[in-house]
Amino acid sequence: MAREYSGLQMHHQLEAKRKRLTWILGVSALCILFYVLGAWQTTPTSQYDVYTRVGCDNNSATSDSNGSNQSLTNLDFASHHQVALDSSKTISQFPPCDMAYSEYTPCQDKVRGRKFDRDMMKYRERHCPTKQEMLLCLIPAPPKYKTPFKWPQSRDYAWYDNIPHKELSIEKAVQNWIQVEGDRFRFPGGGTMFPRGADAYIDDIGELIPLTDGNIRTAVDTGCGVASFGAYLLKRNILTMSFAPRDTHEAQVQFALERGVPAMIGIIGSMRLPYPSRAFDLAHCSRCLIPWQNNEGLYLMEVDRILRPGGYWILSGPPINWKKYWRGWERTKEDLKQEQDAIENVARRLCWKKVTENNDLAIWQKPINHVGCVKEVICKSEDPDTAWYRSLEACITPVPQVVNSDEVAGGELLKWPERAFAVPPRLSRGSVPGLGVDRFIEDNEQWKDKIAHYNRIIAPLRSGRYRNIMDMNAYLGGFAAAVAKYPVWVMNVIPAHIDYDTLGVIYERGLIGTYQDWCEAFSTYPRTYDLIHASGLFTLYQHRCDITYILLEMDRILRPEGSVIFRDTVELLVKIKSITDGMRWKSHIVDHESGPFNPEKILVAVKTYWTGEATKKKPK
Repeated sequence: MAREYSGLQMHHQLEAKRKRLTWILGVSALCILFYVLGAWQTTPTSQYDVYTRVGCDNNSATSDSNGSNQSLTNLDFASHHQVALDSSKTISQFPPCDMAYSEYTPCQDKVRGRKFDRDMMKYRERHCPTKQEMLLCLIPAPPKYKTPFKWPQSRDYAWYDNIPHKELSIEKAVQNWIQVEGDRFRFPGGGTMFPRGADAYIDDIGELIPLTDGNIRTAVDTGCGVASFGAYLLKRNILTMSFAPRDTHEAQVQFALERGVPAMIGIIGSMRLPYPSRAFDLAHCSRCLIPWQNNEGLYLMEVDRILRPGGYWILSGPPINWKKYWRGWERTKEDLKQEQDAIENVARRLCWKKVTENNDLAIWQKPINHVGCVKEVICKSEDPDTAWYRSLEACITPVPQVVNSDEVAGGELLKWPERAFAVPPRLSRGSVPGLGVDRFIEDNEQWKDKIAHYNRIIAPLRSGRYRNIMDMNAYLGGFAAAVAKYPVWVMNVIPAHIDYDTLGVIYERGLIGTYQDWCEAFSTYPRTYDLIHASGLFTLYQHRCDITYILLEMDRILRPEGSVIFRDTVELLVKIKSITDGMRWKSHIVDHESGPFNPEKILVAVKTYWTGEATKKKPK
């Protein structure tokens, strides 16, 4: 009986195990079925569904760069995570500013500038409003604002209603800077010293120095006008930082950015330019009206600081070829000759070699090192890259030491495009404390995944929807390097008070950028960027200044229907979202590209389209 009972018990145990296994398999099958059904329901059914994924609906779907569909979950942390940031404003809805502020540039305000000294153009330098003067409203677009032309058409055309200024088309009519044609502007590519057009002018330069072999990649154009020089260098794979002051030539930098060409409001005055030393392969001045010979050659010394060893300086316009033009320039022969002699003397003191003077062009070259150079006064400042609100010095910026006279000071760079992903000399030589080659390689690999993720959560970067991009905390420039193959350009910004200065690294990669303190406004016009990237920025600034004003500044420089990608902690993103919801933005939080277990999340935002109404009221 015992044996029969034992066998019966074993039979019941086996039966129970089979039932339990069947139940587990059944539940698992149901889970898989419902997961598949859920994924199918959130899959976009049309191209419109894919495009509107940045519209921030609660159940948005995406398509990856290869066209395959992938579901993304909008994450809602609002009721679970909250953080109080220092002195952040709690305005639920920000009102529009008066239309008189439509082209407001806070730190280059002409009314405020008149309070400052005209000596060395100080009144046209950056003078930012106090906290009490800062606006808590949204800068409006003109009433008939349109989405700008896509690149490359934008190089030649811009909508009149976006920048309703005809002054330059009248003042510079003979020089072919800009023309009005119906409802749009056309940019023929002319300039003060290149009436045949910038393209032909650049060809003339190309006969004198090599422009297309990849050695010259970064350029700076001082007093750029509407940036036609930079616009036409782009077809030769040369990326130009163009700058000009906000002066009587109304909106020249605004026109440049509307064309999709890199530009900033800026001037060589009493302060260093906001760029690191040894940044540019080429510097250019075409009748830029900078008195190069004044103040003991102070301005040419600043060009020398930012010019890479072996780099070129090109000058056209007064006093070059004065024997031909002196009457038209309404100056005496003696005056012009004296000016050119003074410039030549400063160039010799800098150990520059004069390459050529051919018709309207004169070109000098900075030596590759200072071996054998008789240096009169060497700057004693510890860091030649320090450039944020740093006064100019009448001294020669030293270059890194070399072993022999054939060595390039600071290290030789590869040609473009290999330069973009080669290890920059500043890293290989240990010039940036705490950052090395391994971190650079790792960052490049990470950006492959990031860009693939971005192409799923916003309109693909190759689509032409974006042209002008800003990276507000650019680190090593990985974002800009990763998108260099697309029809975009990136303004890489390094916060001025960050622990590590990597802007020199970014320039050594063949990219461009600037220093900036984000507690102040950026040196640009409203509505000049299509996409803004802010990774870890608010972690840096949450205790330095009110983040509300940073977000309002982002709104000022972002075009209607432009996009923003924030990367930060959940707590900060929730706070950011609560503020931008009152700025007529639509946004949602999504997971990190590595998955939901990464504590860093991504907030995707879109500035909605709206315009102001024309009024006659003027700012006080």
